Amino acid sequence: MYVLTKSVLALMIGFIISSVFGLFFVPFMKKMHFGQVTSKYVKQHKGKSGTPTMGGLIFIVSTLITIAALVLTNKMNLSTNLFIVLFVFLGYAVIGWVDDFLKLKFKSNEKGLTRLQKFIAQIVLAIIIFYLYIKDGSNPNVEIIGLNINLHLGFLYGFFILFMLVGTSNAVNLTDGEDGLAAGLSVIAFGVYGMIAWSSSWLSGYDSIAIFCFILVGGLLGFLAFNSYPAKIFMGDTGSLALGGTLAMIAMLTRREFLLVIVGGVFVIETLSVILQIASIKIRGKRIIPMAPLHHSFEKLGWNEPDIVKLFYVAGFILGAVSIIYGVWI
Repeated sequence: MYVLTKSVLALMIGFIISSVFGLFFVPFMKKMHFGQVTSKYVKQHKGKSGTPTMGGLIFIVSTLITIAALVLTNKMNLSTNLFIVLFVFLGYAVIGWVDDFLKLKFKSNEKGLTRLQKFIAQIVLAIIIFYLYIKDGSNPNVEIIGLNINLHLGFLYGFFILFMLVGTSNAVNLTDGEDGLAAGLSVIAFGVYGMIAWSSSWLSGYDSIAIFCFILVGGLLGFLAFNSYPAKIFMGDTGSLALGGTLAMIAMLTRREFLLVIVGGVFVIETLSVILQIASIKIRGKRIIPMAPLHHSFEKLGWNEPDIVKLFYVAGFILGAVSIIYGVWI
């Protein structure tokens, strides 16, 4: 009961601070004319051009303020593992912010950071994270819970960290194409990993990581008040990269790396739709779906945006429920 109380309280504080901060931040971004130029390939989104971006700062700032308040009042401990999570959270937020800033500066989605620049930045982050991870005494092992598989990777675990961070951050980024889609699915994913963290008592600072997850869930719910259809502000790479990188890091710390494929199943499907589409065009010269990522195909088929988001939410919720059963009960 105490665990549930702390989780609900963390969620409520994150939600309140996020909602209040958003009330001031959204008008400020509009006043500064920090509007995003939407993709010319998605005609259905033409009317969204000019909507403010960098909205990820709403739940990023609210999460940091909440954590600072709880740590200063001794309601939460700043463990090494929580520090690693926060480092990833802020590191990827900075990469995304720079990308968003350059796009706004040059008024083009094609003039942000190059893929190489993003990759180099993520390599640097992965090296630092690997150092902190090993220094804390954590084992560079990959476990598959339920199958009794435990692989010792040694220094190769650094490459595994890079793969997880890059893959998940890009997956969330690709999914962020409909109002409220990436944020809502992230609420489900972090809620699941929050519950998994609470059951990982063997992990140093497990309670702090669990509380972090629920604080972020609250922040995302507050953000959805401004990002749900029709969106008043977009998450931007600032938010999507931060969410993806952090989700991957928590999955690794809780030793539920492969469970992320199920928890973030919608993110995985969205990413696969892009990979398969590109491969099909290059090999066969034909598309396999009307448009990638997958959510755009539904738009091409005449679906309304809110209906697409609802469908993906349902899929995410079902996958999240299955993940809880496997990751917590089994």
